[in-house]
Amino acid sequence: MEYELAIENAPETISGGTGVLLLHPSTGETDRIDTDFLSTDTDHMLIVSTRTTAREVEQKLEHYEVDEERAVVLDTLSVERGYTRRPTENVKYLSSPDDVSGIVETTREFLTSHEGKRRVSVDSVTEMAYYADEERARGAVEDILALIREHDAVGLFHLAEEVHDEEIVDGYRELFDGVVELSADGTVTSDF
Repeated sequence: MEYELAIENAPETISGGTGVLLLHPSTGETDRIDTDFLSTDTDHMLIVSTRTTAREVEQKLEHYEVDEERAVVLDTLSVERGYTRRPTENVKYLSSPDDVSGIVETTREFLTSHEGKRRVSVDSVTEMAYYADEERARGAVEDILALIREHDAVGLFHLAEEVHDEEIVDGYRELFDGVVELSADGTVTSDF
């Protein structure tokens, strides 16, 4: 299965099973890349949010006119922050961003219960590593990538480059089929 990839300076399409690493500055504006990735040529999307709450994700989707009916949001922050939460069919909650097994399991459930073209956005691996640790975050990324391959889906994984040691970033680069880099001035480059 081929998926359109609406990211500037990147291939027009990618194959099902492809994982894409989005390297960005910690203050980088990734919303446009993320929402373009999610909204193009897709039947269902899972947004794993370790950086913002479900409410903030929904506001982002609405702002960029992404079809929220197709989205499932996994909010890993609201419980920890003590916010009111009401799980729905399209919003799931975990206790905190360090629940990496819960993140992997929710991804598995999403991919097995939805058909067609499915996209997964993990925003962000950096926050997951901050809460869990580098090793557990990397293990979760590897598990999610395996699920994406198994289910012919595609994924976009956010990583704030300057927050991690160079060897950690290089290790992530090796895991992915494609790397999209967003520079501080907004320039986008890619390597597939």
